[in-house]
Amino acid sequence: MVRATRILSKGRKAPADLNLLKVLQSEITHELSFKRFQDIQNGPVGGFTLEYDAPQSQDVVLRRKCESGEEIAVSAMLGPDTFAREGIFPREVLMKVCVKKPGLSSMLHFDCGVSEMDGGRSEFDIHSACYLQSATCPGPSVYRGPMFSTLDRQLQGALKEYLVARGIGESLTNFLLLHLHKKEQGQYVNWLQKLESLVAKGE
Repeated sequence: MVRATRILSKGRKAPADLNLLKVLQSEITHELSFKRFQDIQNGPVGGFTLEYDAPQSQDVVLRRKCESGEEIAVSAMLGPDTFAREGIFPREVLMKVCVKKPGLSSMLHFDCGVSEMDGGRSEFDIHSACYLQSATCPGPSVYRGPMFSTLDRQLQGALKEYLVARGIGESLTNFLLLHLHKKEQGQYVNWLQKLESLVAKGE
């Protein structure tokens, strides 16, 4: 009787599993055939080298050393979903930029957002800027400066030009938008394929 119950239970489950399997296979086929994030630049971008890009991670880290000895580190990851966003890229990139002068432990730290503009181009905006006395994270009592939006417009523009002069330009922001969206898509396809394999084994 127990064996018969198991067979009946499996029989009721099979149509649902078969339907799920078909849906998973359809979604995988759709994602693999959709080439929206395939145009990725290879190699260094704007003098930066890709230092960290683990397959399972959500972020990337790039570094650049200028002839002057300045070191620029960029870490970036996709921001939250913005369903109202139009264009190729559904999400913006959250980008942190650190600039360190040779022989000093202090650095300038910028929090930025990268978004898609008209014509498939990208643009970055600075959300905040602060001076850090060391690479260690400052405590909550350390003054990190005023809200960036309250700064004089000329100063805001000058700080952005400062970053652009150090390679934080359109070629880098285009790369980050493309690379991070493609990376997320690859992780999604890998997850779908694992689910497909699990459901198929159950069949």
